[in-house]
Amino acid sequence: MKQSEKTEKNDTGNYVPHSSKRLRVGLITTIAGYLLLLLGARPSMFGLDRSPVIGFVQTAAFIVGIGIICIGGYISLMCFWSKGSVSLTADFGLRLVGTGFVITVFTGMADVFGFGSHQLPSVPFFGPLQSAGVILGEAIIAIGLIMMISPSDS
Repeated sequence: MKQSEKTEKNDTGNYVPHSSKRLRVGLITTIAGYLLLLLGARPSMFGLDRSPVIGFVQTAAFIVGIGIICIGGYISLMCFWSKGSVSLTADFGLRLVGTGFVITVFTGMADVFGFGSHQLPSVPFFGPLQSAGVILGEAIIAIGLIMMISPSDS
């Protein structure tokens, strides 16, 4: 067992099977993804709003932010499972996170990929149908992350 993956004792003296370094990296990654999501969805919070509509760059920024949140959530939640003992539910949850992210990417970038309501060469923007698809993808991601939570007795 590596030095960084040794079990630690908590306040009650019981051993905790997670690595605090990996948990810290996962949470920092999740927060960085959230900030990028905010930068894409609400650039006015950072004083960067230049357009009344959400365009390609903003859509790409918040989709990349959602992807980073997915990676950070995976790192954070998987550090609570002891090595090699991930349940079938958690494994299925990981696949739901990936599926939700694919739904989010393809519905968010529908105009850019050519199957949205505003075909190129017109200016692609983030419309209400794309918004509904991204919300659906985010809901699937959330369900997948919830499924990856380790039970308290392991």
